[in-house]
Amino acid sequence: MNLPASPSPDRGPVPPALVDVVLPCLDEAAALPGLLARMPSGHRAIVVDNGSTDGSADVARAHGAVVVHEDRRGYGAAAHAGLLAATADVVAFCDADGSFDPAELPRVTAPVLGGEADLVLGRRRPARGSWPAHARLANAVLAAELRRRTGRQVHDLGPMRAARRDALLGLALADRRSGYPLEVFLRAAAAGWRIDEVDVAYRPRVGRSKVTGTVRGTITAVRDMSRLLATQASYVQPSTAPATDGVAA
Repeated sequence: MNLPASPSPDRGPVPPALVDVVLPCLDEAAALPGLLARMPSGHRAIVVDNGSTDGSADVARAHGAVVVHEDRRGYGAAAHAGLLAATADVVAFCDADGSFDPAELPRVTAPVLGGEADLVLGRRRPARGSWPAHARLANAVLAAELRRRTGRQVHDLGPMRAARRDALLGLALADRRSGYPLEVFLRAAAAGWRIDEVDVAYRPRVGRSKVTGTVRGTITAVRDMSRLLATQASYVQPSTAPATDGVAA
């Protein structure tokens, strides 16, 4: 994992970020300019290049993002590399394909910054054509199973989420594939974290989908998450902590 050089002097001093936003990235050069232009104040983009061949890293750097290189392929590998590279107290995660509006990140990060929640998940409210039926069905089945196993009223294990960096590192996350978001949720629920859910818009992505937009990608994700559910049964027992979820309708 290689961190870039410090920002050039002509960019001026870079103020400390309240939130580091980890953007796992594989060939998203077309989406990055618009995405990074809408990053809200106090939120610093960390683009984790996961083997792109379209110049994504150069585009990200040119648009002001910190760039991290993670050679090991996999969503979890890229997400965790970004978490390790982050320095802000609160870390958010977001897809780099333009399907989310970064301007909505404060809806996800504010409850964590304000001490009202330990983990906030962005519940996708899809626009037409943004979420294929097979992927949406798989997500609904998974969410129902998580509600049954954990007692937490989760409806979407979406890619936009936020938590405190040190707390996430304390979960000792091990998955480096598609099961990474699920492992975060399972370990957080087992630890008695306050888990909240807020609505976020979900739009058609820029370019070709690699996971949720393809049947093959969805099958791979389902396989990874099924394996995790089977092997991490000890993490999915209902928490004895008071129910403090504030789930959006």
